[in-house]
Order: sequence, then structure tokens, then C-alpha cells
Amino acid sequence: MSKQYLTLHTVDNAHPKASDIFAVAPTSTQLLSASGSSSINVYDTTQPDFPLVQTLDKAHPLGIHHLVTAKESTARRAASAGFEGKIKIWSQGEDGLWTEDGEIVDQHKPGDSWAIALSADGQYLASSSINGKINVWSLDKAQNFPRIREYETKGSFGLCVALSDNGSFTASGHENGSIYVFSNDTGRLVHSLAGLVHPVRSVAFSPASKLLAAGGDARVIALYDVTSGEQVANFTGHGGWVLTLDWSDTGEYLLSGSHDSKAKVWRVETRTCVATHSHGDKPLWTARWLPKSPTKSEMFALGGGNNSISFYREAAG
Repeated sequence: MSKQYLTLHTVDNAHPKASDIFAVAPTSTQLLSASGSSSINVYDTTQPDFPLVQTLDKAHPLGIHHLVTAKESTARRAASAGFEGKIKIWSQGEDGLWTEDGEIVDQHKPGDSWAIALSADGQYLASSSINGKINVWSLDKAQNFPRIREYETKGSFGLCVALSDNGSFTASGHENGSIYVFSNDTGRLVHSLAGLVHPVRSVAFSPASKLLAAGGDARVIALYDVTSGEQVANFTGHGGWVLTLDWSDTGEYLLSGSHDSKAKVWRVETRTCVATHSHGDKPLWTARWLPKSPTKSEMFALGGGNNSISFYREAAG
């Protein structure tokens, strides 16, 4: 059974000094976006025209490759990773405005840190690195954001990282096709997952932390059982590298974006693609569901190489 999604609104030329939007990250009322330019944009997702309500200027001087938000609406936290090698932590005040909370500088080498992920409560951050190491940091400002876990891998570039919603697991995907799952409770490797061979560019835990989705240059999305480490499904259909993955709030659907400029919505239970949307003709770097609201249909946002952000909502009925 297919699903219909309608384009609600498109923000064209969202980052005028950049050509690519690399990341969008939602909160319950806003969407943050980042690009090859130095600023972060904040849009109000409660208004029909999604107005720009704040710009965090000079966030990262050389541009921003990753941007994430904490899932829990009370967390009010975001993190960004810039091409200069720093990770910045942001907090949202009661007035809805974002301010910088501090930064994580790992060994002061540009590029040491690459992908980032925030825990649902905004208390922890995981980061991958060019040398394959995966770090987990406590975002306790009083302690100056200490590193609390350091996971060793086989040294291949960590292209992506994820934290499970329950906080128990960290997952990473690497340039050599490796996927690792670590236990944050014990600090040990739980699974080394086989199956993709080519670079893995996105990993994402299901909301219940039972499944891990992974995708990349193999153009396949693999689904793994987190407990057993077994591969339980393969989603095929993208004509290019899979660049981004995101689970819906209920875990019923998986949203994917690809280098082929298409976004796909997959129904997890039936292992089928239920919707496909084109986002221009450039790579689709980022695709995110907006948090579910009791009064609105399901919505997601897309961003990519055409420097626009498009908002989609499920057609009623």
C-alpha cells in the first residue's frame, strides 16, 4: 500500500553563501539547518510558511557538515560539527532562542571528529573520527564536557554514528563497510555487523532500540537485530549511495535519502517502499521526520545539493 505525501513548502536558497545543505535537525517546534556556510538557520515549523526565526552566525568558520538535535522536547539541545574540526553544543532558552553552550575540541586537529549523534535526553554526544575511533562525551558543562567512552575500531574512517534512544548503544559505520555496535553500559563491542562491504554513510537505531538500519555506497539499506546482530532485512530501490536514514516516531516507517536525489519512505513491517520523492537533481544529504504532533499529519524535511529545504506532509484520507 502506497502513501501520499504533499509538498507543503520549500525554502529556496536557504543558505545563500553555500551550495549544499548537509544537515537538517528538528525539535518539536523548529527545524535547524546547516550547510557549507558558517551559519545555522532556525525555522519555525508551527507556522504554515516555516519562517526563518534565528540565524546563528559564524557558528563554524569553514562550514558545517553535521547538525543534530536531542529528541526529547524538554532537552532543548543541539550539536554541530564544523569543517575546522570542532563540535559546538547549543542550548535553547525559554524564549525559544539558541545560544552556544561550549565546544568539544578533540586533540585540536581539524577533521579528527566527523559525524555526531545526541542522546534523546541531550546529556551525551557520540562522535566518529577519521582514524576510526568512536568517542562518547558527557555534556555536563560543569565538568567541561568530559570524554566518558573511547571505542577502538580497525582504523577505517568513521563516516556515521548513532546513539540508541534508550542510551544503551552506540553504533558506527565506516569507509571500509564495517558497522559496529558498542554497549555504553559496559564499554565493550557488542557486534561487528557484516553485509554492506562498501562505505557506510548512515546508521540509525529504531525508537525502541531493537533494530539498526544502515546504508551507504552499496545502495542497499540493511536492517539488523540489535540483540542478536543478525541481518533481518534488505531494502533495495535507491539508484545511488544512501546518504541519510531516519525512523518515524513510532518505528513504523524509515525515511531514506540518496545521492540519486530521491527520498524514500519504507514500511518496516512489510519491508516495502511506500513513497518516493525527488528533491531536485542533486545529492539528497539529509532527510528527517518532524516530531509527531496530535493535531498534524506526519511530516518530514529534506535538504541537499540544490540548497533548498522542502517540507512534506502526509495526505489525509
